[in-house]
Amino acid sequence: MLYPASIQKLIELLSNWPSVGPKTAERYALFLLKQPQGYLSDLSKALEVVKQGLVICQHCRRITDQSPCSICTNNQRDPHLLCVVAETKDLLAIENTGRFKGLYHVLGGVINSVRHTAPSESGLKKLVERISSGQITEVVLALNPDIDGETTCLYLSRLLSKFPVRLTRLARGLPTGASLEYADENTLAHAFHNRKDYQSTWESF
Repeated sequence: MLYPASIQKLIELLSNWPSVGPKTAERYALFLLKQPQGYLSDLSKALEVVKQGLVICQHCRRITDQSPCSICTNNQRDPHLLCVVAETKDLLAIENTGRFKGLYHVLGGVINSVRHTAPSESGLKKLVERISSGQITEVVLALNPDIDGETTCLYLSRLLSKFPVRLTRLARGLPTGASLEYADENTLAHAFHNRKDYQSTWESF
């Protein structure tokens, strides 16, 4: 038996969320139906304004409420050390460790040949611009230790090979297939402390 059109539409919308299938979306929709109208009104208002006032930092390309962001304008950060991440959530996960004192660069995605996705062109172009300025001496590739992350690291190592910068990768305190977003702070801090020079094998591809 089908739900009324309004509930069915809600289930369809929720099904588009990451890691949410039809059954989970159905549970979420039924949960919302049980909530008081005040809660639903607050949720609706929050969804309406969630993107208002947000911008992409002109330097690191993270989602923020001002550009340049507070990290990029902090003169206590090391301007010679650049940490490359896939998404803003990865930047925040690393920043929460309190151990990294350099600057960041958000690619805006990783290479995935199955889903036909890749870092944004603007993200890659901005990365090359920042490194070609000559101020950066070390680039830390802080990408997830999975197939997509490894593929992206290989691509970046080739892209950046013409620049005189040290290329490093987070230590294997992060298990293969793990996600930076869900790694605990101690694990991330250990990975940063024990990062190693990154040696790619892109020539064989």
